[in-house]
Amino acid sequence: MRVRMPLFPRNAPGRAHPRASASAAPSRPPASGPAARPALRRFLTGAAGLCLAALSVIVGCRAFGVDGVTPVPQLLAFLPWLLVPTAAALVLAALLRWRTGVVWGLVVLAATGWFVQPYGEGSYGTEALGAAPRTGTGSGAGTRGPVVARIDVLSSNVEFGQATPALVTTIRRERPDLVFVQECDAVCVRLLTDRIPHADYPYRNVVKSGAGEAKGSVILSALPLTGTEGIKGALGMPGSRAVIGGRTVQLQLVHPMPPLPGGVGIWRDELGAIRTYAAGHKDAPLILAGDFNATRDHAAFRDILDAGRLRDSSVGGGAGRTPSWPADVPRPLGAQIDHVLISDDFSVRDARFLDLADTDHRSLLVRLELRAGR
Repeated sequence: MRVRMPLFPRNAPGRAHPRASASAAPSRPPASGPAARPALRRFLTGAAGLCLAALSVIVGCRAFGVDGVTPVPQLLAFLPWLLVPTAAALVLAALLRWRTGVVWGLVVLAATGWFVQPYGEGSYGTEALGAAPRTGTGSGAGTRGPVVARIDVLSSNVEFGQATPALVTTIRRERPDLVFVQECDAVCVRLLTDRIPHADYPYRNVVKSGAGEAKGSVILSALPLTGTEGIKGALGMPGSRAVIGGRTVQLQLVHPMPPLPGGVGIWRDELGAIRTYAAGHKDAPLILAGDFNATRDHAAFRDILDAGRLRDSSVGGGAGRTPSWPADVPRPLGAQIDHVLISDDFSVRDARFLDLADTDHRSLLVRLELRAGR
């Protein structure tokens, strides 16, 4: 009798019982279980570290007095608002119990907070972390002698001439002695000629441009002007000289190119030309006014203050952190890139930023006193 043997006997070493196989198969944890948590933790830790690294570069450039390359100059303009991502990264590091990240975040937060504190009145530019102002305090720091004249100065970027009607209304209401107008195209010049009486502002220094162009600039004055060479740049930057209270005052409109990606070199060169101009007139009464396309947090701007021993009138007037651009976002959002810089021959009575329709800049009105000098 032939007996058939099973191919795999029940107790053969190579055969496992079906039930045993089923029971021995390892179970896979769900994707949302504990095995997924380390991966999520690594991702969040990396995100916090990357954020802190980027912020460290920006704050480091501010601390060491360099503007760097794109995107550092653009982000330095909004340095106060970097407190928000810094705080967010710090909170995330704390939730992750990442001690290195917490310490790192605290250092970056403290450094950023140091630089965004209100600027000291009467100070020139400051070079690095911990640098102290090099002049006295007060809106008239460094001035001597009695007041020989009071003058009001208005600076306004009318954005390709679009805000000229609003500027005309502001001039009629505020009646400043000197008006510095940037991005004043051909239409803007014609409106100022037609709507601002020549008897009120008989002296005008105009750099002409075509309609809708940004190159045009105008200085309007109720005081006698003598034209000067000005500063060469892609946009019009005319200069003038006026005798005020028996003193000769240098007047210079400022409008360098903005630090656009790919154009940071031009921006830096033109601010350098403004610095050279300021250094060459540091022994005379001087007013530099306009759209600087730079804030006090840019090293190139602080170099201008240092070279000309100039002060930012908005600081002396109590508006040192008021943003001027973009005007369509609510205060205190934005950056202050419009300035009226003055030599120590002046003191500041008041400084205000004004909202004008149809422009992305706020105008700056400052009331100054000119002293007799040393």
